Amino acid sequence: MIAILGLVLGIVLGVVVQPDIPVALQPYLPIAVVAALDTLAGGLRASLDGAFDSHVFITSFLFNVLIAAFLVFLGDQLGVGSQLSTAVIVVLGIRIFSNAAAIRRLLFRS
Repeated sequence: MIAILGLVLGIVLGVVVQPDIPVALQPYLPIAVVAALDTLAGGLRASLDGAFDSHVFITSFLFNVLIAAFLVFLGDQLGVGSQLSTAVIVVLGIRIFSNAAAIRRLLFRS
């Protein structure tokens, strides 16, 4: 429940404040958003499994975002930024869809 409230609050603040993202950070924002969505899906799945722990959720959220951003930074330093960004998006996308399938199975018992 706290994750959903945080998501709603973040969306409302983003729409109201409309922050300007520095150009140097713009390549990392989409990766950070996908990493955050992956963590949110994992938290929802854990909640439905009855294994949700807020400390694990928060640390997973922070580490997923930081590791994804670091991989993109590393790719930029190596000159393969777009390829590594694509790889990160694909891996996180697979995890999101895997969690979504598990959530569907838990909700509909199929």
